Amino acid sequence: MTLFGARTFWRPTSGRSFGLVVLGAAMWGTDPLFRSWLTTDIPASTIVLVEHLLPVAIVLPLVARGLRRAWRTFEARDWLTLGVLGVGSSALATVLFTMSFAIAFAHHSATTPVLLQQIQPLVAIGAAWLLLRERPRLLFVPFLIAGLAGAYLVAFAHPTEIGALEWGSALLAVGAATLWGLGTVLGRRLSAKVPFGELTALRLVVGLAAAAAMAISRNEVWPLAHLDAKAVLALIALALVPGLFSLLVYYRGLRGTPASAATLGELAFPLTALIIGFVALHDSLSLTQWAGAALLTATITVMGTTRPQGTPTGVQVPAMVTTGGR
Repeated sequence: MTLFGARTFWRPTSGRSFGLVVLGAAMWGTDPLFRSWLTTDIPASTIVLVEHLLPVAIVLPLVARGLRRAWRTFEARDWLTLGVLGVGSSALATVLFTMSFAIAFAHHSATTPVLLQQIQPLVAIGAAWLLLRERPRLLFVPFLIAGLAGAYLVAFAHPTEIGALEWGSALLAVGAATLWGLGTVLGRRLSAKVPFGELTALRLVVGLAAAAAMAISRNEVWPLAHLDAKAVLALIALALVPGLFSLLVYYRGLRGTPASAATLGELAFPLTALIIGFVALHDSLSLTQWAGAALLTATITVMGTTRPQGTPTGVQVPAMVTTGGR
């Protein structure tokens, strides 16, 4: 057992833990490679249902263990946190992202929804301030403004000529980023009470219940009976690589990494997706979108690497007890 006292964002963090956060985020970035084969023919809620169903079947023993541990250690607010994490940051966020991706992919801009996920650190630091009492430095406000400006430029290929479909896709992607950013903070909070594997399993099973409810209410379960081999393989890969495996790796790294530091490692997500979009999907960005991507990347990088001396942008982390992995 290791006790971390109340320190700044820059408290000692193992390179291995941070590396696992980066690896998990990079695995998320493979998402467009698989999702692009599916969104033109399969409804979003159907895709998200399978994304949760397969991983839950694999980690079912961890679900039982996690529920027993949660029953012993969770308070009422912890159960509420798990509900928000599973329903919002798992099921609903993935549905919003899939809908945004479908619109963008149809208009040859599949990379845009992924690049907009770079606003997650801004959301996470704001949520950490409100929920974990991690205090953002004063200069967070200029970084927030710069990040929002970058997100706007990324969202629209022609920022002065914006159509309804572009607005719709951008708002859906921002909604997903907001829920995923919140999930970073909520996951950090619960990881102090539940081992990473069990937490992943609990998040997935709650997300599965929410995804099933959405698919059934919209009568969108039936497409599963008419899938060809290519779609089946894409769904399996989507559920396992940027789904289950990435979450397991990410949560293992998150145990030794503060929520606000983890957001820096998550930049591997849009970077990997950008490379895949350019190489495999032949996607392209306008000059202003490249400028926005550069502004977002610079903003998040400087925000995360400026030390407390001089012009600090780190946040302070309250005392937390963590146990070794099981």
